[in-house]
Amino acid sequence: MFGLDQPIQVQYYLYLVNLFHGNLGISFEYDQPVLGIVIGRLVNTVLLVGVAYILFVLLGIFLGVVAAWRHGSRLDAFCVSFALTTYSVPTFWLSMIFILVFSVWLGVFPTSGMFTMGAGPEDFVSYLLDLMSHLAMPVITLVLYYMGFYTILARSSLLETFTEDYVLTARAKGMSNWQIIRKHALRNAMLPSLTMAAINIGAVVGGVLQTETVFSWPGIGSLTYDALMLRDYPLLQGAFLITAVAVLTANFVVDILYTWLDPRVRY
Repeated sequence: MFGLDQPIQVQYYLYLVNLFHGNLGISFEYDQPVLGIVIGRLVNTVLLVGVAYILFVLLGIFLGVVAAWRHGSRLDAFCVSFALTTYSVPTFWLSMIFILVFSVWLGVFPTSGMFTMGAGPEDFVSYLLDLMSHLAMPVITLVLYYMGFYTILARSSLLETFTEDYVLTARAKGMSNWQIIRKHALRNAMLPSLTMAAINIGAVVGGVLQTETVFSWPGIGSLTYDALMLRDYPLLQGAFLITAVAVLTANFVVDILYTWLDPRVRY
């Protein structure tokens, strides 16, 4: 099927043919088609990354705007210090600290998994609450780690935008800093953050690999780790392929959104 006894160029050709037919091979460990395994785990990762991504981008930009708005104040120093601190902490260490504090000491959240084993939820509300309780700590871990980067980026972008001529004109008209940010500067300052939000998809997947492994979240990150430890090369190759497709798709979507955020791109 994959011509492993053929020259390398023939193997690559056969791989592309099978790829376009949705055939990524058979997993050594699970003895099942790789595509089905990866898609099943991808849904769980999309849930985790989707919730975390929305939160850390919005919160990071919000803190960056607040820091730029009160530039030079104690609030600015607090936001920058908080962002640098959270972004400097490794995700796996932060995950273990959360497990120790909120699971072992306080008993607020479960330690691992996606659902409580053996506790079948009676209705949809119980099912959703159980899912949210398992989702909380992985999401908070990713949010705290990545929001610091967007805080610093949004703050520096806004401060740079404040030096533009149209901002100086708006300030000369008597507009406050908050009015200038809301009506003029924010959209232009969001461009670097939006670009990095797409580029960082690959980095976020790397962070998810560590976070999912610590919390035993059944997603593409923990699947990649298991495939690596078990030397399940077809499964590992399929996981890498899905990650690459996600990065390319995200960059394509951002290129389209640029035309809405920056009218100069349309011309």
